[in-house]
Amino acid sequence: MLTRNCLSLLLWVLFDGGLLTPLQPQPQQTLATEPRENVIHLPGQRSHFQRVKRGWVWNQFFVLEEYMGSEPQYVGKLHSDLDKGEGTVKYTLSGDGAGTVFTIDETTGDIHAIRSLDREEKPFYTLRAQAVDIETRKPLEPESEFIIKVQDINDNEPKFLDGPYVATVPEMSPVGVIRTALPNMDREVKEQYQVLIQAKDMGGQLGGLAGTTIVNITLTDVNDNPPRFPKSIFHLKVPESSPIGSAIGRIRAVDPDFGQNAEIEYNIVPGDGGNLFDIVTDEDTQEGVIKLKKPLDFETKKAYTFKVEASNLHLDHRFHSAGPFKDTATVKISVLDVDEPPVFSKPLYTMEVYEDTPVGTIIGAVTAQDLDVGSSAVRYFIDWKSDGDSYFTIDGNEGTIATNELLDRESTAQYNFSIIASKVSNPLLTSKVNILINVLDVNEFPPEISVPYETAVCENAKPGQIIQIVSAADRDLSPAGQQFSFRLSPEAAIKPNFTVRDFRNNTAGIETRRNGYSRRQQELYFLPVIIEDSSYPVQSSTNTMTIRVCRCDSDGTILSCNVEAIFLPVGLSTGALIAILLCIVILLAIVVLYVALRRQKKKDTLMTSKEDIRDNVIHYDDEGGGEEDTQAFDIGALRNPKVIEENKIRRDIKPDSLCLPRQRPPVEDNTDIRDFIHQRLQENDVDPTAPPYDSLATYAYEGTGSVAESLSSIDSLTTEADQDYDYLTDWGPRFKVLADMFGEEESYNPDKVT
Repeated sequence: MLTRNCLSLLLWVLFDGGLLTPLQPQPQQTLATEPRENVIHLPGQRSHFQRVKRGWVWNQFFVLEEYMGSEPQYVGKLHSDLDKGEGTVKYTLSGDGAGTVFTIDETTGDIHAIRSLDREEKPFYTLRAQAVDIETRKPLEPESEFIIKVQDINDNEPKFLDGPYVATVPEMSPVGVIRTALPNMDREVKEQYQVLIQAKDMGGQLGGLAGTTIVNITLTDVNDNPPRFPKSIFHLKVPESSPIGSAIGRIRAVDPDFGQNAEIEYNIVPGDGGNLFDIVTDEDTQEGVIKLKKPLDFETKKAYTFKVEASNLHLDHRFHSAGPFKDTATVKISVLDVDEPPVFSKPLYTMEVYEDTPVGTIIGAVTAQDLDVGSSAVRYFIDWKSDGDSYFTIDGNEGTIATNELLDRESTAQYNFSIIASKVSNPLLTSKVNILINVLDVNEFPPEISVPYETAVCENAKPGQIIQIVSAADRDLSPAGQQFSFRLSPEAAIKPNFTVRDFRNNTAGIETRRNGYSRRQQELYFLPVIIEDSSYPVQSSTNTMTIRVCRCDSDGTILSCNVEAIFLPVGLSTGALIAILLCIVILLAIVVLYVALRRQKKKDTLMTSKEDIRDNVIHYDDEGGGEEDTQAFDIGALRNPKVIEENKIRRDIKPDSLCLPRQRPPVEDNTDIRDFIHQRLQENDVDPTAPPYDSLATYAYEGTGSVAESLSSIDSLTTEADQDYDYLTDWGPRFKVLADMFGEEESYNPDKVT
């Protein structure tokens, strides 16, 4: 701002002093006789035959800014050569500020500023002036343009545009880098300074105005201070039960620097605690956190002493000469005794016991001790969650382990369980150890042939041929190097057809002793083989092998071992045998089918539909003569072939007695039914024209249990007129039509039946 004001003042001096010419071409002008008065002269009119010069005299008017007078400020005067002072010329003014800022006297041409001006708002005004005839209102001169400039006065002090200003200065900067009244500034002493800067304007009409601003100077930190421990010895107390990796204490070194310059690195000086402890830096608090690397034991060592070094993580090479940027302190750790559980002498106990060991046999012992200062007795017991609580027992005081049941290695070869030891003084403090018991094998099972073999020998076999390789297996856990031996039983070794060759590698071969074998004489041979093991006590078993004689070709390839093949002619293949058997089966099926058809033709075929006559309705056109008329229809339709087949009674003779199924004795109310059936049976027995004895006569009779009573013709009244149908009206609306039909004849009208 100060530079701009000075430049404006310089330009004004140059223009105002006449050192510069205007930018527009300047016509010939007539200056006022008095130099202090701004006057523009207008030349008068001339003859048409003469060269006309411009009547306006171009000039600039100047007016002071910030004018505080009581009267309008006089700016200048317009005058034309045609104005003779007779009042015939009128002056007009137009342009910037005409009428509002500047006014003109129409008669004299005097220009005044009617308000205070500010050059900083508007430095100049462009106006136009003209002289006109008062009577004709015609211009006497062409309109001309002139400028009124506002002269600057020193009414504004210099200002700083962007204050307050902030400057950053590294602390401990040498004198001369920044000229200041505070050399060797220290940020740790004072972080920020405020400096008042004044700019004074020495020029201007008012003179000596000045502007001020405040500059905030902030000192940036440098790493010029080493870390320091507030004390030389730190005492820490740590329980011996502290877990590995846990923080057991904190120490802190103080660094007056800030930011990354205050970051501290801690290290344990190699010595007493280098293997047991470690230290890391807490990034938030810059403290050294001491952690445990190995477990502590009060009974082994009660105190530790070591040194810790604190140093700056970021060093500034400019301040190396100031000394080492690190500090050391001593840390003393006291181990506190804690009531601990008992400790076993081994982390794992392994024991062995033979199977079938008598119950109560001691197989081993465990030992646990209380290592605390006030030693306490220890009690032992088996963890109930393990599988050894039923097979083994432990002495609670001595820690001896004994068998509780007979062990079988073939069932369980190994037991794994846990034993817990607790302090008598504090049973809640317990420790646990794993027990591994291996059950040793006892040779109680003899070896046997590993798999069942199907051994065959050719009829043309030669003596000394090996026809089968056999191996043995033992259910006992065979120790390394155990051998099995093979031999024939004594009774088979008298006249042996085969023998056993022991290969001494737990295998043996079955060897032939004859020159050829015959299937016709003996198809199967049974060979008893004795197998022994090498354990103690020695166990052996006799295994009988079955050897089948087979037909082979000249190369020893088996062709057939079937029994049927002995009786077949030579050269008949298996396919031919299957074809013959298939033909025999077909012939047998044909014979069975033929016999079945013959028996079917002999059966009685009186009924062509279904055999059960109860499910059929038989139609005939003859009118029957009543219940006792049996000649009017075909009585053969009443036959039941099923009953005939089930009874299986001969047809050619009359049976002595007819066995009827047992029936429950009728009640007194059904005596009429029994009499009726008995009467019909007698009639059929004595009637020579009755159906054959093996026919079934069906009698239909309605009992007296129905509400409507019997609807059968049996036991019916003689005539329809004797019957009474009045009871139908008591049966409800469903039987109303029947009641009307069988009631009084005059009351029934068929037309009303719907």
